Parts: sequence; C-alpha cells; structure tokens
Amino acid sequence: MGKKVTVVGAGFYGSTTAQRLAEYDVFDTVVITDIVEGKPAGLALDLNQSRAIEGFETKVVGVTTGPNGEGYEAIEGSDVVVITAGLPRKPGMSRMDLLETNAKIVRQVAENVAKYAPSAVVIVVSNPLDEMTALAQLATQFPKNRVLGQAGMLDTARFSNFVAEALNVPVASVRTLTLGSHGDTMVPVPSKSTVNGRPLRDAMPAEQIEELVVKTRNGGAEVVALLKTGSAYYAPSAAAARMAKAVAEDSGEVMPVCAWVDGEYGIDGVYLGVEAEIGAEGVKRVVETDLDADERASLLAAAEAVRAKQGDVANM
Repeated sequence: MGKKVTVVGAGFYGSTTAQRLAEYDVFDTVVITDIVEGKPAGLALDLNQSRAIEGFETKVVGVTTGPNGEGYEAIEGSDVVVITAGLPRKPGMSRMDLLETNAKIVRQVAENVAKYAPSAVVIVVSNPLDEMTALAQLATQFPKNRVLGQAGMLDTARFSNFVAEALNVPVASVRTLTLGSHGDTMVPVPSKSTVNGRPLRDAMPAEQIEELVVKTRNGGAEVVALLKTGSAYYAPSAAAARMAKAVAEDSGEVMPVCAWVDGEYGIDGVYLGVEAEIGAEGVKRVVETDLDADERASLLAAAEAVRAKQGDVANM
C-alpha cells in the first residue's frame, strides 16, 4: 500500500474511474479533482460511504481546483495521474472537433501535474486521444515512457464484445487486438484475433469481420448518438483503471495503449496505439506483434496520419 492515484476531472468518466480504482483496494488514496466547486468533495463523501458495503479501505479525497493551479497541492506524491478533463463529444462531432478546446485544458492540467506530482505516470484519456497524449508529454516534459494514453484497451474491448455477440459465445473466449489511432485510422488486427483459440478468420467470413471492424471504429460515436448528452464512460473507465492498476502493481501486463513508438514496426517518433508492457515506470517496452502485410500497411498509414496532427499540438 502507500500508493496514491489522482483522477483529474469529476465528470462521468472521472467519477467512474475513481470508483473503480477505490474498489480495487490497491491504493491508499484516490484523489479526484474538478473545477466545479464542491463536486469532487461530494463524490468523495459518497464513495467513502460505500466502503463499509463494498469492503475496501482506500480513502477517496475530493478537491476543487482553480484557474491558477489552486488545489493541485492535494495531488502531491501521486504515483499515477489519470487525466479525464476536457469536453466530451456531442452527437455529430468527431474527436478532432474537440482539439482546440481540450488542448488548453489538458496543457494546464499537465503543467500542474508536473509541478505537484513530478514522478507520476500520466494516463491521458481526453479526446482527441493521440494528440492529447502527445500534448501532455510536451507540457509535463516527462520522459515519454511515463506519459501514455488509453484507447487500445477500450477499442479492443469493443471489438471483442461485438465478436462475442455476433457469434453468441462467452466474451471470455474471444481475444482481439486493435492498434493505430483512436479514431478513423484505428487498425483492428484480425490475424491476432481468436475465438476459443481458433483464428477469428475461421470463425466468421471476412465481410462480417469487416462489418465488426467498422462497428468498432464507430463504437464511441454510436454511444454518443444514443446518449445525446456526453459520451461513453463505463467501458472507457474500466480500461483506464486497469492501466493505472498495472502501473501501481508494476505488473508488466501487456496491454494495447497509446505509447511513444521509436523504431518499433519501422515507425519513428510518434504516439501511437501499440501493445506495451506496463509497469511502475509506465511503458516498460513496446511489444511488437507479427502483423500481416495489410495490417502493417494500415499501421504505417495510421502513424503518418497521427504524426501530422501531433505536430500541430506543440503550439497549442
């Protein structure tokens, strides 16, 4: 124990992430912050009152932060900081539509994280994900292995769920993988996907796989369109919380995340969705997986698309 994790942003995503992290009971403290006066304190009070029922000891602390970094001293000593701050999508919006608004928010948060939690591993979940991860690294000036983004875990979970539903099999029997970016250049990897250990391509026809790939790519937009206010948070928070847990426990678990790629797959110098070993220092190493020619070409294309956009955030 003795571990501390901070979740910045007390919206649906942040509050659900804080709840999951508290219920794991692997942290001493979960800090939740927000700019809305009283909201994080109210959530903390409520979550702490669930401890006797759910049987966890982790203490939840809620803090309101101000425009000049007021309140951020509460995050001091955090081992992990999850940045959920920013606006969610509205129906019809793409993740990229949020770029300028969320860049300002993420930069300010990242600068305060650097000041008060200089040894933390930062997990970014604000959209557009790949760009905000790159921006958080620039703003914190942390080593690149200590700043990573949550997307691949979520996209992979969506893909697995759609496959399980289509085949009417337990979701635990399905293994899928998505790489690339969180968005239009997402690269699902059918060659590495299995059902009960059998290749996915043996379990369903190619055109059905392609349909599920498209459904996965649009998974977030589908939720946004149905909710009409806000975006997905149950599955995304589960993904972010698992990543934070892997850091806290120095587990070395291999997960698809948005990580700095420097030479792997022949790709240099860009934040991209890849599989990586996660531990106390963030990304221990990027794990290269064998891709077929089409998947490799798609990953290279995704890297170039993301690189162009990440170049823009340096000045935001």
